[in-house]
Amino acid sequence: MTDIQPLSGIKVLDFTTLLPGPMAALVLAESGAEVIKIERPGTGEDMRAYAPKWGRDAINFAMLNRGKKSLALNLKDPQALALLRPVLEEADVLMEQFRPGVMERLGLGYEAVRRINPKIIYCSISGYGHTGPRAHTAGHDLNYIGDTGLLALSMGSRQQPVIPPALIADLAAGSYPAVVNILLALIARRQTGEGTHLDIAMTDNLFMLAYWAIGKGLVSGQWPQNGRDLVTGGSPRYRIYPTRDDRFVAAAPLEQKFWERFCELIELPEALRDDTADRAATIAAVGDIIGAMPASHWRQKFFGEDCCCSIVQDLEAALNDPHFRARGLFEHILTNEDGSLLPALPVPVAPQFRAPSDQPGAAPALGAHNDEILKSK
Repeated sequence: MTDIQPLSGIKVLDFTTLLPGPMAALVLAESGAEVIKIERPGTGEDMRAYAPKWGRDAINFAMLNRGKKSLALNLKDPQALALLRPVLEEADVLMEQFRPGVMERLGLGYEAVRRINPKIIYCSISGYGHTGPRAHTAGHDLNYIGDTGLLALSMGSRQQPVIPPALIADLAAGSYPAVVNILLALIARRQTGEGTHLDIAMTDNLFMLAYWAIGKGLVSGQWPQNGRDLVTGGSPRYRIYPTRDDRFVAAAPLEQKFWERFCELIELPEALRDDTADRAATIAAVGDIIGAMPASHWRQKFFGEDCCCSIVQDLEAALNDPHFRARGLFEHILTNEDGSLLPALPVPVAPQFRAPSDQPGAAPALGAHNDEILKSK
């Protein structure tokens, strides 16, 4: 297959900030789209000021905005819309992440932009969507997963509540659905010649992640409780077990063949291998066995075995894992104004669709492309 960037020639105007929109726009940029990031003059978007810094901006900003262009423009200035109009006329996609009504007040709502460019694909990302009683409610990731029942499935104990290690709503329910629906809209536009407004509500998209819990509750009437179900820690077949040296075994021998092999490897007493008889007793016994030996013992014991068990490794070790290195995840290079180099953030774009890995990319300086974008407008 010949390498090609499928979105080459697609122009995206990105009014989003922080994480959901910028991550979605990064995927589009890595696929060949020209992404123009609209920022307020002076400070730019908030993430530029985050810590830790890497050169002039935060490393978070650098990772999420690689390969984009920056247009610094005061959207509250009456002249802003006039300056933007020629750019809007040429755009294929507009992304925004304000609460409903903000873009309308700026003269940049969907209907106003559609009159300028009927083919525009206008993607609005928000917590609760543009309709419904909560449309104007402020929130963050923790609120969204809390409101939709997802957090209640596995949030630790009352004494030690656990916050998930990833921003689930922002990424899985915001960035990914935005990309998917933008691509669908581009295909639909090819067929109809018309643009559309995409209302991407992160809370809406979280319910898909709880498919198994919804199904169980609707059919059986027994709604999942915190940490008590098959994939939330209620089974000995899907748990995290501490080792003697304060490492952890991630044990996921769900299928019977994997469970039987796991039981053999750890020498679990026969009486406890039927985990439906006394689930708590089996969990306790497995925990005692795993906890009696160091992680190195279990790594060697599980190596090459079909039992779906591994030793939890920290993020630094994962970045240096030979498997991920062999897959080329960190071949793309991120650079900054100092010439410093770091591995670029891997994105879910197939290698043949991304820019060559030997071309270092950088996040733009604030307003770096104002002249290029506006000089002929």
